[in-house]
Amino acid sequence: MAHPRSGDKVKVHYTGRLDDGRIFDSSKEQDPLELTLGDTQVIPGIEEAVKNMEPGEAKTVMVPAERAFGPHQSELVVQVDRAEFPAHIEPTVGQRLQVRRDDGVVTEVRVAEVSDEEVILDANHPLAGQNLTFDLQLVEIRDRKS
Repeated sequence: MAHPRSGDKVKVHYTGRLDDGRIFDSSKEQDPLELTLGDTQVIPGIEEAVKNMEPGEAKTVMVPAERAFGPHQSELVVQVDRAEFPAHIEPTVGQRLQVRRDDGVVTEVRVAEVSDEEVILDANHPLAGQNLTFDLQLVEIRDRKS
């Protein structure tokens, strides 16, 4: 059997776990993930693993943070004075918000902490800085590039 290569469309079942074993995402109870290899639709560590698999094969791979969502960047965490926070929004930990940066670009942030004095916003991906373990199964190579 052949391994998939860049440009091939594949179907993959996956379960993603954190170092403590908690599952953060899975395709187990749904259709497998469909992607085109080389189109950067998934983190590099998963794509590399799938390229070395054959249809029907299953494996577990550990993807270090650098090959997943990158390191947690402290410069993407900001403290906002509670008085500067919009009055119509009651922030809660875990809430996702969109903020407009000084350069006009809209960025999604997560409320990390809330106190009477301040709100701490984090623009890192929720899985940044985390090593991730994936149980993968290559279901099929759908459209093979010649």
